Amino acid sequence: MSVPDFIKPNGGWLAGMYAVALAIVGAVLFVGGIILTTAGGSFYYLIAGAMALASGVLIWRGDRRGAWVYGALLAVTLAWSVWEVGGNVWQLVPRLTAPFVLGLGLLLPGVRRAPRHAPVSARIGGLPAFGAALVAALVVGIALNAAGPGTPADPIWQTGGPVAAPARLAQATTAATAEWQAYGNDQGGSRFSPLDQINAGNVHNLKVAWEADTGPKPKGAYTGGLEVTPIMIGDSLYICNNYDGVIAYDAETGKRRWSFQMTDSASGKPCRGVTYYRVPGATGACAERIYAVSQVPDLVALDARTGRLCSGFATAGRYDLRRGMSPAPFGIYYVSSAPQLVRGKLVVGGGILDNQFWGAPSGVIRAFDAVTGKLSWAFDVGQPNRKGEPPVGDTYTRSTPNSWAPLSADERLGLIYLPMGNSTPDLYGKQRRSFDDANSSSIIAIEADSGNVRWRFQATHHDLWDYDMPSQPTLVDVPSASGMRPALIAPTKRGEIFVLDRATGRPIKTVREVTVPQGGNGPGDRLSLTQPFSVGMPSFRGANLREVDMWGLTPIDQMLCRIQFKQARYEGPLTPIGLDRPTIVQPGYGGGVNWGSVSVDPERGIMIVPWMNLPTKSQLITRAEANRRGNVLEPTHGPTNTKNPMANTPYGAANGPFQSFLGVPCTSPSWGNMSAVDLATGRVIWSKPFGTGADTGPLGIHSHVPFTMGVPFSGGGITTRGGLTFIAASVEQAIRAYDVSSGKELWKARLPAGGQATPMTYRAPSGHQFVVIATGGKPTLKTTQGTRLVAFAMPTANATR
Repeated sequence: MSVPDFIKPNGGWLAGMYAVALAIVGAVLFVGGIILTTAGGSFYYLIAGAMALASGVLIWRGDRRGAWVYGALLAVTLAWSVWEVGGNVWQLVPRLTAPFVLGLGLLLPGVRRAPRHAPVSARIGGLPAFGAALVAALVVGIALNAAGPGTPADPIWQTGGPVAAPARLAQATTAATAEWQAYGNDQGGSRFSPLDQINAGNVHNLKVAWEADTGPKPKGAYTGGLEVTPIMIGDSLYICNNYDGVIAYDAETGKRRWSFQMTDSASGKPCRGVTYYRVPGATGACAERIYAVSQVPDLVALDARTGRLCSGFATAGRYDLRRGMSPAPFGIYYVSSAPQLVRGKLVVGGGILDNQFWGAPSGVIRAFDAVTGKLSWAFDVGQPNRKGEPPVGDTYTRSTPNSWAPLSADERLGLIYLPMGNSTPDLYGKQRRSFDDANSSSIIAIEADSGNVRWRFQATHHDLWDYDMPSQPTLVDVPSASGMRPALIAPTKRGEIFVLDRATGRPIKTVREVTVPQGGNGPGDRLSLTQPFSVGMPSFRGANLREVDMWGLTPIDQMLCRIQFKQARYEGPLTPIGLDRPTIVQPGYGGGVNWGSVSVDPERGIMIVPWMNLPTKSQLITRAEANRRGNVLEPTHGPTNTKNPMANTPYGAANGPFQSFLGVPCTSPSWGNMSAVDLATGRVIWSKPFGTGADTGPLGIHSHVPFTMGVPFSGGGITTRGGLTFIAASVEQAIRAYDVSSGKELWKARLPAGGQATPMTYRAPSGHQFVVIATGGKPTLKTTQGTRLVAFAMPTANATR
């Protein structure tokens, strides 16, 4: 049966298939272009769609003008691309790669109508003219870009820079220790080690020394979430896993010494650390202790040598942290951070899962005698004068701000520093009380002996963006006109780095109240007219977004991201979240800086900041719509719950990543970055993208692209006297060492699973320095999941004592 002439391609079936592909792409771009221009966006996609569609129709008809139309489209695309983004390679890729690859079809027989056996001159006719047109387009694009308004100022440079790295002090100021004694190595969370056996000159020799399993994973338990940073005391390494296990290992070999299963209710929520205490003057059983918190949660005290419960602590070695708390489904109330030890007291915060319900368990922070387990005091912002447990029949105040991130302490000042979250639910606050607003999204200094408040500093007023204080405050002394001053560094999800006097809470680096966008928030709620910005330090919030910053792998998904952006609300930092349309939240609720915090070299006054620039998209939805979507309160297994019911309020929330249908971020790289800051001047020393795209890609498929682009991450880094910063954390399955002074990558090693944790380092009794990282992966980042610790050390021949 013959095909009718009017549906038969005149250039042959191969050219016809190419014509159909052009027409389909053109139609999609044309329709999307109409939507985008209607929303006030670029006209390019409308024009490009019309030209690609016309080219396809002409090529189907055998008209060689179809090739010329598409050639003209490529010239227009080149000029437009360079005009919009200049020489930004990652921005040029989605604009140019697919159109030019599709343009190779113009060389097919039948497209340009030159006979197969025609002379070469006939077959390449027009190519010189096309080349000249591309050169002209490039020149036009460069000229337009140069004449344009330029890119928005990046606040990372608001204090100046880059500057040279400061030299190390002639005399070391940090006491030498072989151990890693706490989650952040010290009470102040410096994440600094004075060890230098591994240094910039020999780190390239690091090899895997041992691996140790942290399982087994209980049947049916959630996989992923091994985010622990081990501690090392004496000759042992101690961890908690994400299945309620506490394990001790030989620090030299990784051989398991003992393990203790705290409960059988393991859900896979992360446990990021344990706490060590040597009881003064004690000998025998439980003279040395390991404290951990289960997923029940309860506080458990174990003998560091045997792993047995310390029966004299609380009730048979346990304190049930649900005492005095209001009821909630399993997993809503949790503790992921190690208790902080100060002046013989264990101080325990806790987290409340975001956006679940008003009336959630209290955010109370409690201190316990480290020997007896007796409650020393409770800090309940709704009952500030009540230091003990609530009376029978009563509870700690519901839905108060909590402190889920690691705490810091100053033994000399007798202060414990609380990084506070906001009052749940996070995105709507009409129901919040005055004491909620006074304490949320703040750093609060509490007297360790009494539980009384010494000072408060609020980083976000009436927080409606889930901008908890997510990081352990870092305590370091910084230079001032009157000498070294005790400081506290408070990193934030907002990307602002606040530097405060840790004795008084007053800013050391200038903080300014700045007017922020108003209106359009949740009905009946209010907004703060101003918010604090740390203008005396670099800001890691990223430059304000524009439509041209939207990204994708092809023009189509990039166009769809531009449509999302133009149809959403975005007016810069702290744009209100409302009902009428989604809001682009930048930085997103992952930061900025998150629980990985920062690390400092106190001997050089350098701060290393891992940070993300990955916006999210949020919107309030009616209660009826929340119910329709199945956003209801329920028990939670695993570290997160993607449902945001915000029960007992008028609204639910639609919260998620700002990405294309391919699962690729809608904003251009880099998304994950590393920066070094001179704490004396507040200026950036260096800043660079962190991680390659090898282990990530569209639809969760690994791209295997080895180029550094700056990828999403979860976790933190450490810094050593050897002049190195070690970090894994990223979606790339690797751990790296960077030169602290220059940011140069000096070493990288492959990991068996995602390293979404913070590493640590120590010197074993043999004299060898080890670097250890937990590799558990993180499902929300789609990294490979696992249950192993990996230790690196120098081969014996390369080690120096």
